[in-house]
Amino acid sequence: MEDSWVNSWVDSARRIGADLHLDLPASSGPGGRRAALTRALRDAVRSGRLAPGTRLPPYRSLAADLGVARNTVADAYAELVAEGWLTARQGSGTRVAMGVSPALFRQRGSAEPLRQGERVPRKAPPRSRGPRHDLRQGTPDASAFPRAAWLASCRRALQQAPNEAFGPGDPAGRVELREALTEYLARARGVRTEPDRIVICSGFAHALRLLFGQDRAGGGGVLRGPLAVEAYGLGFHRELLAAAGVRTVPLPLDEDGARVDRLARERAVLLTPAHQFPTGGPLHPERRAAVIDWARARGGVVLEDDYDGEFRYDRKPVGAVQGLDPERVIFIGSVSKSLSPALRLGWMVLPERYVGDVLAAKGEREAWVSVLDQLSLADFIASGAYDRHVRRMRQRYRSRRDRLVAALAEHAPHVEVTGVAAGLHAVLRLPPGTERSTVKAATWQGIALDGLTGFRHPDAAEEETPARDGIVVGCATPSEHAYGAALEALCGVLPPAEEPAPGG
Repeated sequence: MEDSWVNSWVDSARRIGADLHLDLPASSGPGGRRAALTRALRDAVRSGRLAPGTRLPPYRSLAADLGVARNTVADAYAELVAEGWLTARQGSGTRVAMGVSPALFRQRGSAEPLRQGERVPRKAPPRSRGPRHDLRQGTPDASAFPRAAWLASCRRALQQAPNEAFGPGDPAGRVELREALTEYLARARGVRTEPDRIVICSGFAHALRLLFGQDRAGGGGVLRGPLAVEAYGLGFHRELLAAAGVRTVPLPLDEDGARVDRLARERAVLLTPAHQFPTGGPLHPERRAAVIDWARARGGVVLEDDYDGEFRYDRKPVGAVQGLDPERVIFIGSVSKSLSPALRLGWMVLPERYVGDVLAAKGEREAWVSVLDQLSLADFIASGAYDRHVRRMRQRYRSRRDRLVAALAEHAPHVEVTGVAAGLHAVLRLPPGTERSTVKAATWQGIALDGLTGFRHPDAAEEETPARDGIVVGCATPSEHAYGAALEALCGVLPPAEEPAPGG
């Protein structure tokens, strides 16, 4: 069925002819329109705009597009075939010759194409080499993307989409997706909302830009700083906020999560309550209630970053803080961990008083998120495919974490995995003074990972949140077949256990 549909589409495209933009001067000069067309085609190939192997439109199609006679196109094609720029074969059409290369023209200093059988030695372009073992945090296993299920949702979404879906996009997002999210978030994350209070965005960073970004007149965003944040967090988010003129104030962290009792004059606080990023602990229930009490008393708001809330392995995922008071919490989520960051799909669940301002900040039309992707995700959720994928990946990532813990127990028992069993990364506590050398050794061995220090807020107080040596290991990033080798390489660069003191 699928092959038949694809073949039908290809046959139709061949009959109609591919688009080809060519600028022909109004005054053709010597040789007339044929010569002008020949020069334009030759220049397009020479510049690299028409790559080797590109199939050109049939005579009739290009002649109709350019407003010239069919014979004019046929003669221009024939001349370029004779010169070696193009090739023409029965049943294969006219194509740019495979031997033609813009780099070749630069090296030869010539306008002539490469003749068949001619070879010119040239230096291969430099290629950037990635790490042998990628253990960086923040990325799911790209090889596990549910291609077949996503394709099925794309097809259904296209077939069922109303005509108006192909017009200018609603800045709030497609209602189909907002309705699907309303049901899913209530069921899976304990979020209390309705479709009119959800605004679709391209991810968490986009949400921050909408909430704190400055408008063209130089005024403030929907929210004003300063913003309280956890003492450990993603530096990119702090940089984004600083660029918007927002000062961030670090909250101390301990084994129960952020010290929300230290909130002072701030009117907003950003938390990762389900799974503190990156240290890994959840926000204690008493502190979840306390931060809501603070928001009510101060007229403030809690920004809840639910970046990996579905992935809890040692018990049922903890519900969202938003469920405690939907009018005091902005709940932000995305599919960047559950599906893929390439989709650029996220959402904000807003208190009613912020909906209008966020939509105004976004603009009159959707300028960030593809409507087709929104419709596909709506179907993916409504069909149950999203739940099935999350359950499958939850099992896979739990196995990954278990394998990491087992490898450390065998090869480096002095290295502790901290935090709850959740998410797509783990923090490995290292002996004091060894983080920098460990990261350096990993780099030398082709292992990409992050040191814990890089996530620490520069203004965090040492006496309240002591700096600790550690590395942040992305358990989800490697493909399944590469994970075992990555663990073996990781254990090979970990520091040895501390030697006991003499006489101890």
